[in-house]
Formats: sequence, C-alpha cells, structure tokens
Amino acid sequence: MRLSTRIALAVGCTVPLLVLAAGGLLLGLVARDLHRAEDRHLQQRAVALGPEARALLRASANGRPKAADTRERRLFSTALDVGVRLVGPGAAFRGGPQPDPSVTLPEKSAGFVTVRSGGRSWRALVRQIRTPGASGTLWLFAPDSVDRAQVRLVRNRVILSAVLAAPLSGLLAWGLAAGASAPLARLTRRTAGLDPRTSTARLPEERTGVREVDELAATLRTVLARYDEQAARTGQALDTARSFSSAAAHELRTPLMSMGTNLDILTAHPGLPAAERAEVLADLHREHARLLGLLEMLRDLGRADLVEADAFRPVDLSDLADAAVAEARRRSPDADITLDAAPGLTVHGWEPGLRLLLDNLLGNALAHGRDAAGRARVRVGVTGAEDGLLVTVDDQGPGVPPDARARIFDRFRRGPDSAGSGLGLTLVAQQAALHRGSVTVTDGPDGTGARFTVRLPADGGGLPAEGGALPARRDWLIGAAGANRSQSFPKDRP
Repeated sequence: MRLSTRIALAVGCTVPLLVLAAGGLLLGLVARDLHRAEDRHLQQRAVALGPEARALLRASANGRPKAADTRERRLFSTALDVGVRLVGPGAAFRGGPQPDPSVTLPEKSAGFVTVRSGGRSWRALVRQIRTPGASGTLWLFAPDSVDRAQVRLVRNRVILSAVLAAPLSGLLAWGLAAGASAPLARLTRRTAGLDPRTSTARLPEERTGVREVDELAATLRTVLARYDEQAARTGQALDTARSFSSAAAHELRTPLMSMGTNLDILTAHPGLPAAERAEVLADLHREHARLLGLLEMLRDLGRADLVEADAFRPVDLSDLADAAVAEARRRSPDADITLDAAPGLTVHGWEPGLRLLLDNLLGNALAHGRDAAGRARVRVGVTGAEDGLLVTVDDQGPGVPPDARARIFDRFRRGPDSAGSGLGLTLVAQQAALHRGSVTVTDGPDGTGARFTVRLPADGGGLPAEGGALPARRDWLIGAAGANRSQSFPKDRP
C-alpha cells in the first residue's frame, strides 16, 4: 500500500472520530446551556409569581372565594408560558402546561427537578410559599421539548459533519500526501536504477526542499559509498590472497627443491662421511630458516595491505624503539647497539607496523652493516623535526651504492650472499608509506656505512583519528606477485 493511501486512510478514519468527539463535547455544552437558560427563566417567573401566590393562599385561607378567583386569574396570567401548580392547605390550583395530576411529584422542598410524564419530560422549580395565615408549595413547569429539539438538531449536524469529513478529509490528505511524497517517489526511481555490481553511477547531490527526503538521500549515498569501499577492500583482499599464493609458490620453489635434494642425498647415502653429512644438515637448517622468514615476511606484507583505519592509535615511538633495540641486543649479544631517543615522542600510527619497521631496519643493519672485521655497530636515533619525527639507523658496513639505493626497497631484492627473504626493506618502505611517511638511504654520518632515515608526520598525516583516511591503494604484496624476484645487487662498493 502506498504511503499516500495509508495517510489518506488514517486521516479519513481519524478526522470523523475527532469530529464526533468534538461534537459530543459541543452537544453536552449546548444541553447544559439550554438547561441553565430554562432554569433562569423559571427563576424569573418564580420571583414574579411569589406575591400572587401568597395573596392567593391568604384569600383561600380566609374563605374569600371571589378574591381567591381573582388572585388565581392574576397568578395564571403572570405565569405566561410556564405551568403553575400551587398546593396549599386544603386547596390546589393548577394552570398552564404541566404533567398530569396523577403523576407523583418528587419529594423536594426547593430547587430544580426533572419530571417525566407520558413520554415527555418537564423541568420543574419548587418554591415554598409562606404567609402569616397559610403556607404552601409553588411548582413551576416548563416542557423541555424545545431544548430537546435543539439538542437533536445539533446532534444531527455533528453526525452529518462526521460523515462528510471522512471522504473529504481522506481525499484532501491523499492529495497532500501524494504531493509531499513526490520527491520520495523520484528518489525511489533513481535508486531503483542503480546497480553497484555493473555501474559506478551514484545518486547526485541535489536538494529537494524536504528535509526527510534529503536525509534519506544522504544516507543512501553514504551506504553506497561504504559498499564501494567495502567492495574495493574485498577485491583487494582477494588480490592479496592470490598474490600471496603466487609469491609463496614462486619463492618457496627453490628452497624446497634444495631441501628435497639434500634429503635425497641423506637418504641415498646413509654412509655419508660425517663432515659431508654435517654440511648437508647445515644447508637444510639454512633453507628451513629461509622458508620461515619468507613466510613471516609475506604474512606481514599481507597484514599491512589489509589493516583497517580503526587500528591506528597514538604510539610512543621512543618506547617502541627502546623495545626494538632491547630485542635486537638479545638476538645479537655481540653487536654494539645504542639508542638516542628523546622521551615522549608520539606518532599516530599502527603499532605492530611501526614495530616491524624498526625490527627490519635493525635486522638489516645487523645483517649487512658489519665492518671488515665482522663487528656490528648500530646507532638508532628517534628525534623530532618541524614536519614530524625522524628515525635514523646507522651502521658501519660497506654501505649502499648510489645507483642501487632506489632499488633496495623493491620486493625480493637480495644481496649476492644474503640468506634473507628480500622483503625486509620492502616492509620498511610499506610501513613508511602506510603512515604517510618516507624512507631514504644515504651514506653514514662519517662517510662510512649506510644511514636509513624514516620520516613520519607526528599527527599521522591526516590519518583516521585526525579526520583523514588510509592510502587508497595498498598493493605491496599484490605488486610482489609481478615484481622481479630473486634479483641481487652488489652490497660491496666497486
């Protein structure tokens, strides 16, 4: 059922009820006013008839029939349009319209009463008349037929108004509702033509002048925008899953084949010399560690590609760097790792991602930043800057050639002797981009080794808590599927 029809039916049923309720109230007020007017009329007649009634009672009590007749005529002529009944000791006088004498009058000494006789009703006023020689009761009667006729007329008109109000109010309400709901009907037609699966067309932002319709249109636009965003994120998640499978299958093939070859050697040559057997087992351990590292890196890339905006929180970067350095010292007790971080440096970001960034920068420095004697000296700094925060990691290794600095953050880039996955620095670049920052590599501060510098905006660069949004496209793992794999560059300077 259409909204305009529902409104018409509701109004068509409600208005007659309201008319009847108002008519009932009006009918009661009219009846009360008519009774009051009739009572006032009876009171006025009673005041005028009082002297005549007293004179009639005295004449009757004194035995003067002629005087009594004269007083009786004067009593009835003064009564005009009301009925009079005067009851005294041993005599009763009646005149004008009144109930039949056989009707028993109520036992009332004074005031107004209603008397019914022969299907008619009378309004009566009772007054006690007292004189020095006699006393009696004066009754004044007025038929209420006129009042009842007027009340009946009002009732009939109320009923007629209610009967006419039902269709008229329903039609009027239907017309008004149809006109008021026209913008809603247009919105319905426009929305019905939208198919998010096949078209990118959306509702235009135009005002109709009807607040509820404009709010509904805005809500629909918001819902469609969320649908688009969720569909994009779902597609990205599927791409990420496919890319993870493709990258894992490609990168795991070589170490798995190597492990298979070593296992075949151990199986085919049970009497293999101890030295050769130890070498094969060591190779198996290396390949196993490489597989675990690669899977963990791929998992971390996928997590960052799919992280949601509500995961971002204020993060104390100084405390996070301190925890990362402590973990690196535990893993490499022979390394000299120092931290220079001012307390209370906060960034708005994803804490697990920032920890990955620090861990991989430290891991890269420990793996490739050792000097010629094999010693590792790493300096980590967390400082504030005008446009945000700086994280620096310095090592004493051979450094990175200038022509390779732009490529070391590519996926699966490994040095010729690297046992890593080639994704550590890719994770660093991914997290820097995710936090609206950047990462660069230069020579060390004293011209020796390499310095990795990460710039992060202190407020997250307009990330969710500051009213912004995450990068629209995050495809570090997706890109990994099509990137050059297992490529290397010389870590040693030429």
